[in-house]
Amino acid sequence: MMTAWAVLGGFVLDAIFGDPAWLPHPVVYMGKAISRLEKFLRARLPKTPQGELLGGAVLAFCLPVGTLLFTGLVCWGAAMLHPLLGLAVQMFWCGQALAAKGLVQESTIVYWELVKDDLPAARKAVSRIVGRDTEALTAEGVTKAAVETVAENASDGVIAPMFWFALLGLPGMMAYKMVNTLDSMIGYKNERYLEFGRIAALIDDIANYIPARLTAYLMLLVSNNWGKRDFVRRFGPEHASPNSGYPEAALAAVLDCQFGGTHDYFGKPVEKPYIGTNARPFTTEDMRIAIQVNSNTELLMGVIVTLILLII
Repeated sequence: MMTAWAVLGGFVLDAIFGDPAWLPHPVVYMGKAISRLEKFLRARLPKTPQGELLGGAVLAFCLPVGTLLFTGLVCWGAAMLHPLLGLAVQMFWCGQALAAKGLVQESTIVYWELVKDDLPAARKAVSRIVGRDTEALTAEGVTKAAVETVAENASDGVIAPMFWFALLGLPGMMAYKMVNTLDSMIGYKNERYLEFGRIAALIDDIANYIPARLTAYLMLLVSNNWGKRDFVRRFGPEHASPNSGYPEAALAAVLDCQFGGTHDYFGKPVEKPYIGTNARPFTTEDMRIAIQVNSNTELLMGVIVTLILLII
């Protein structure tokens, strides 16, 4: 019962407060731990592909397991002092681990800048939620970038954390956040992280396998597009990532649009596979619909997880 109230309370806290800038966030400390342990390991292991692979494997194993154990110990200690204190700790950390309000807020800012026809401001706003270069994007390009990231981050930021909470409680949720943070920091296929980040990227792929597909089908459900499951099964695997393509395919099905094409990252063009077949222009209405679908998907997931935990 306490676990169900914890996830419900965390969901409400995130919906009301989001992530205040003044409040220390667990992901910030996760990032610091990753940087320090990476520096420690690189200084002591051979500068060979095998040495880097070993260092990355140690990092990718120790930090999520350590997070799982630390979070579990804190929750247990708080509950021993008083059950309500244990509940409060779980609610607070659960609210911080979710990123629903933050993404909606940032996406809505992009939407309103586009509505006001302030392209420079829209480019600046979208740069806060996407990894691609935004300086030369057209209004349509800004819209497309924002809609794509809304789809992908619905899974990473909300559905996956709640999925792991349902399975392993708050410790599982926080361990997932560490896995996801590791992937975002070292899971790159560049010279520095090709070997060092290989295991972290693999673990992140495994951790997101079910949540990404769950996100896609929940998107179809809340948008009354359940009949487009074949579309998701067809285009979901087209993405370079084994997971990101599924939420994008679901949103492409809802909007009857096409994602993918050439995007610039750090000054270099990157070709992404096409998801969908209708290469029509993107509009601000697409953004409004995407944000609404995202919010409804997250709300439905919150209800499902809460009910499952109440039944258990």
